[in-house]
Amino acid sequence: MTDDHPLFAALYDPLTKPAETVFAPHREWLAKDLSGHVLDVGTGTGAMFPYYAAARNSAHQTPDDTSAGDRPSLTVSAVEPDRHMRRRAVTRAEEAGLDVTIYDAGAESIPLADDSVDVAVVSLVLCTVDDLDASIDELARVLRPGGELRILEHVHAGGVTGSVQSAVTPAWKRVAAGCHLDRESGDRLLADDRFETLEFERLDSSFPLVTPLVRGRFRRKRDRDASTGLDALASELRAAVDTLLPTG
Repeated sequence: MTDDHPLFAALYDPLTKPAETVFAPHREWLAKDLSGHVLDVGTGTGAMFPYYAAARNSAHQTPDDTSAGDRPSLTVSAVEPDRHMRRRAVTRAEEAGLDVTIYDAGAESIPLADDSVDVAVVSLVLCTVDDLDASIDELARVLRPGGELRILEHVHAGGVTGSVQSAVTPAWKRVAAGCHLDRESGDRLLADDRFETLEFERLDSSFPLVTPLVRGRFRRKRDRDASTGLDALASELRAAVDTLLPTG
């Protein structure tokens, strides 16, 4: 989302409250065993914040003989381009007792350093971004090698439902802050060779148009250039050793 949507922001929580009973188990899954620097992408009104707070509190429930320094830390950053959504997210963070830095930015331009994020959480966001490829490029950039990308998204259904989704998407985008019903974000990530798929499943969302849901975990691979460089160095070392060893 690149434009402000004050009416959509005001109505978002009341309208989605019934759906949150469906999303709640998925949000718990997204926040399970989190530690390190977590980036919440397209935070909206902060729907994930209570789950991050619960994950932080759970991590701190350690045995009495465990020192505070041994406890896993959890630092949360977030990006959200809509100022009306950000205001509500700040309130949600305060209510959850969560210390979070919320940046005025979208998924296509994340104001964080390369390799600085341990886990990026993307929940019902990729349907709204203006540029899906640029958003995935940014996620790959900020995630450290070995870091995790966790997603919950709705995607194109295919078949008759998919045809209906494609037909109504132009109108739907205007009333739903740029949401595309026919995005193929799950398949796009599965095909991206910068990520290793750890877990991926397609689920019925129970909502006629906003279906199916996909959720998954992806690991950021080592950069191709770094990998190639290490392989070349190893080859050179083997060649050097071979010249020093006696033959025959």
